[in-house]
Amino acid sequence: MKEIWLKFLEATGKAFWVEITTEQPRCTYYFGPFASALEAQESSPGYIEDLKEEGAQGIRTAIKQMKPNDLTIDDSMGEIIDPETIPALSGQLFVRG
Repeated sequence: MKEIWLKFLEATGKAFWVEITTEQPRCTYYFGPFASALEAQESSPGYIEDLKEEGAQGIRTAIKQMKPNDLTIDDSMGEIIDPETIPALSGQLFVRG
């Protein structure tokens, strides 16, 4: 019965997720779903420990009631880079538009 309830909560965006953000690497991770905020909170230390063992730094956690689109988001891929700081590679031409 609990599994059916959890599937319903997940489908409606009412399930709880552990959101963990790290500064190094710049990522956001979602762990879940959970039927309650307490259940999510109690599971958090294990996820944090795993990320620490992998070398993650600057770890922050939050419990959110949501439905994530992705379970891992690499925030470093979305950085806005100033084109003037990008070195030109041989054979390439950079044209400002």
